[in-house]
Amino acid sequence: MRRFIGQQSDERERRTMEYINLDAQVGNLSGVLSPARYLEYLPSMADQLPAGARRFATAPEHYDFSSKRCVKDLEVQHIRGVGADDQRMEIQFRHNCWKHDEDLVIRYVGVTSFDGGSIEDNDWATAGTAVLDEILPHRNGCSHEIAFWNGSLTVVCHDLVATWTPAGCPDNS
Repeated sequence: MRRFIGQQSDERERRTMEYINLDAQVGNLSGVLSPARYLEYLPSMADQLPAGARRFATAPEHYDFSSKRCVKDLEVQHIRGVGADDQRMEIQFRHNCWKHDEDLVIRYVGVTSFDGGSIEDNDWATAGTAVLDEILPHRNGCSHEIAFWNGSLTVVCHDLVATWTPAGCPDNS
């Protein structure tokens, strides 16, 4: 399913991750996730990102797979529009008890497009968990692409605010 908000057809460009490698080769091992190219590029473009997107993308733990605040392995709880103008959106991610102790909510403002990729009928349960994400400067502010095991989504917006909130995890002691 694809849904676009606002903008003309030139906004309808489908982005694929430009720097995050979802199929890297390390020695004889293929299919490795690697944010290395993105992390090399990030310092040179971070100042071009809106403030909230910059804070989220440059947080030291964001791309650290062992961190409790790495987006890898989060699961979409819901995606919804916020407000009547269709220019605000919220994605809530649920933690995985074996790795995270917080949930993540990303609030997007000034949304100009949302592309749900190949996820049919907004069935995010079939997408699997988040693999990695990539935030890049865009003429409308920034683009945020999130890859899942079975699909991806891209939001183009003026800015975003990412908030981690404590989550009850009865499996962890």
